[in-house]
Amino acid sequence: MRSSCVLLTALVALAAYYIYIPLPSSVSDPWKLMLLDATFRSAQQVSNLIHYLGLSHHLLVLNFIIISFGKKSAWSSAQVKVTDTDFDGVEVRVFEGSAKPEEPLKRSVVYIHGGGWALASAKIRYYDELCKAMAEELNAVIVSIEYRLVPKVYFPEQIHDVIRATKYFLQPEVLHKYSVDPGRIGVSGDSAGGNLAAALGQQFNQDANLKNKLKVQALIYPVLQALDFNTPSYQQNYWVDYFHGNYDFVQAMVVNNHTSLDVEEAAALRAHLNWTSLLPASITKNYKPVMQTTGNTRIVQEIPQLLDARSAPLIADQKVLRWNHVCKRLESAGVEVTLDHFEDGFHGCMIFTSWPTNFSVGIRTRNSYIKWLDQNL
Repeated sequence: MRSSCVLLTALVALAAYYIYIPLPSSVSDPWKLMLLDATFRSAQQVSNLIHYLGLSHHLLVLNFIIISFGKKSAWSSAQVKVTDTDFDGVEVRVFEGSAKPEEPLKRSVVYIHGGGWALASAKIRYYDELCKAMAEELNAVIVSIEYRLVPKVYFPEQIHDVIRATKYFLQPEVLHKYSVDPGRIGVSGDSAGGNLAAALGQQFNQDANLKNKLKVQALIYPVLQALDFNTPSYQQNYWVDYFHGNYDFVQAMVVNNHTSLDVEEAAALRAHLNWTSLLPASITKNYKPVMQTTGNTRIVQEIPQLLDARSAPLIADQKVLRWNHVCKRLESAGVEVTLDHFEDGFHGCMIFTSWPTNFSVGIRTRNSYIKWLDQNL
């Protein structure tokens, strides 16, 4: 009996050690976030083991686990009609809210899910619930794009998918089919989806052949640059996988050896990304930019996508930013900007709004996001 108690205590201690991660004191529901993080890390370790054994690519395994526990069929309700279809060969899930009696034409949002260009789906519960709530509360048509993922395709194929699907949707006959007002269409996305939404906006802004332009852009914790991996809130994303790059460069990239002072290709872009001037003091605090004097010029030579504005929209020219972009750089380009910052938030929080992964900051973030769309779209 005594040995059983000792063993149980040891197992509890090991579990607590595995689950616990240091978090800022302001983070919402910290223990629930630790459990969510531990679950994801466990899935990653399983996928890495299968990859090591040569049975499958680790991202395919990880996404299989994610989708297996969260895939949701296209289920309609009395308020929202949900259908799976394709726009010019790209899978989409369309959510059609009821029209307002005084407005026969509906607003619309093209939504692009996150997941590091490699994970998740427009058809998992988290994004299905988000888009359904948007369609119902905004009386809108939401087009959620199921773009292809790494490792089946790499940059810039994800961008091509969202551009192709959105161009198809913007055709007059398609907008008429869904009773959408061509002057009230926005684009939005979270994380890597925010990256694709920003790239989409920039591409459309420069396309003179497009008759219907996007009215608003809403980016949720977007991935916008690969110039500096030592910013205050940077997350380890899937850049190397997205670019089909060499994993040998990862550690060098983390310390910014790819944009050191001796890398000429990056020199002209540094002024676009002085985050000490782009972010408020409440966020920058005591963080200092990491700028290497000498680095590895091979990195950007072998992975030139790191400095491509389609993958890193924040480094785009000022004239491109006049239609879209982020906060200070947008404001400096003469664009009206709303910045909504949640001190207790974390990357990915907006999709976690239902049990058992419901976070108070997720609910507040989603409500604020939908309210902004209602006021501006």
